[in-house]
Amino acid sequence: MKRKQFEPLEIDTFETSVFPFPKHSHTYYEMIYIFKGCGNHHINKLVVPYKSGDLYLISPDDEHFFNIKKSTKFCFIKFNDSYFETNKHLSPDNLTTTSPVDIMRNHLLKEEKLVFDEPCKTILKKTVENIIEYNKFHKVSDSSIMFFQILSLFGLIREASAKFLNINLESGTIKKDDLISYIHQNIYSPELIRINVISKHFNISETYFGAYFKRNFEVSYRKYITDYKLKLIERRIQAGQMTMKQIAFEFGFTDESHLTNYFKKQMKINPSDYKFQHAL
Repeated sequence: MKRKQFEPLEIDTFETSVFPFPKHSHTYYEMIYIFKGCGNHHINKLVVPYKSGDLYLISPDDEHFFNIKKSTKFCFIKFNDSYFETNKHLSPDNLTTTSPVDIMRNHLLKEEKLVFDEPCKTILKKTVENIIEYNKFHKVSDSSIMFFQILSLFGLIREASAKFLNINLESGTIKKDDLISYIHQNIYSPELIRINVISKHFNISETYFGAYFKRNFEVSYRKYITDYKLKLIERRIQAGQMTMKQIAFEFGFTDESHLTNYFKKQMKINPSDYKFQHAL
């Protein structure tokens, strides 16, 4: 099911004990803020526990739904492609390199849960409350005040994302954060993270790349790739939404047995036993 929206921006807030929509995707982008409650957020075959204060970013590429354990109050901030294009004249210059739409589509922000420390956690909640209050009295899609409130949310997202996995949402000159971001986005395509390919992409000598990586990250390139890939595979096994065959295909393994052997060698445990021990 694909849900549609024709207004450039819509705000929707409700509390429920049963999520009213089955697994679905959208033609639009959606920020989801959790005011209270808890449960599991199912997104793209991952299962992420949620609680009050969490923020999720959904793009048209995503499929998701919520399994509610405790009555939950949601705020949905929904916008389409035209919203930021129409208000482009109000946008700061740095949004010309990395737009809010680029951030919403960033695959890393689906894999990792955004964590907001104080005072950002409080600012985030108050900003969402301001958006809801303004929506009661004005047409939000035409409001410059509302546009700047939405932009402030992206500022908080940028700051939070910079604190985990060295993610850099900005583009421009090559930095070590850009290198990590490239690896994370291409971890599912082994051919794109081979040393000869990645060194060429970043214009680093192939023979120098290993030393460059270890000097900057204090771990070998091979170990970094192994640890990060295992982290993602562990999550999929824990979620129980994908078969080993599907996981093997996603990460470029030749078959299920290849993945099983890889996992057992690295983790010293069979995937089936691991799933039993760590089931959500």
